[in-house]
Amino acid sequence: MESTDFIDYYEVLEISPNANSGTIERMFRHLAARYHPDNKETGDRVHFDLVVEANNTIRDPVKRAQYDVQHEAQSTLRWRRKAEVSGGGGGVERDLEIQNNLLSMLYVRRRQNVGDAGIGNHELERLLDCTPEQLEFQIWYMKEKGWLVKTENGMLAITVAGVDRVNSEHREKATNKLITDQSYARRPVMV
Repeated sequence: MESTDFIDYYEVLEISPNANSGTIERMFRHLAARYHPDNKETGDRVHFDLVVEANNTIRDPVKRAQYDVQHEAQSTLRWRRKAEVSGGGGGVERDLEIQNNLLSMLYVRRRQNVGDAGIGNHELERLLDCTPEQLEFQIWYMKEKGWLVKTENGMLAITVAGVDRVNSEHREKATNKLITDQSYARRPVMV
């Protein structure tokens, strides 16, 4: 089941994943009454059907155990995404690291063999220690920027624009280092 297709039945029933059968039954009756199509004020057939589906899954011990495995996987995925957004999972900093390392690897490969400058996705994932999704994002971004291209044999290779990007990044780092080094050299020595 894809994460976009996953429905959190505990949220639908407004209960904790640790809820006991009495709580499940109470919330089901409350929500079923609220969303029942015969309820003139708050009736909602789609929501009612979802509440019934959630209840049928959660109240059956076998179905609930199977569902809980999926629920745990989805919860882990949500926490990982939340951590990534808040900076705990690398987020933008990790993306920049992957991007710079990817361009550097492709730069070196191009310099070593101009005619056969490509590297495959699986090898890049291994070298960059990143997930296929992280690499896919970087490939999309760098293709859009014109920094890399897929070769005829499906490998990734750096373009002239990508080489210029690596060179400008290197020059910027060298300039910052010189400025930093000079500022330390100008400080008076305290005796």
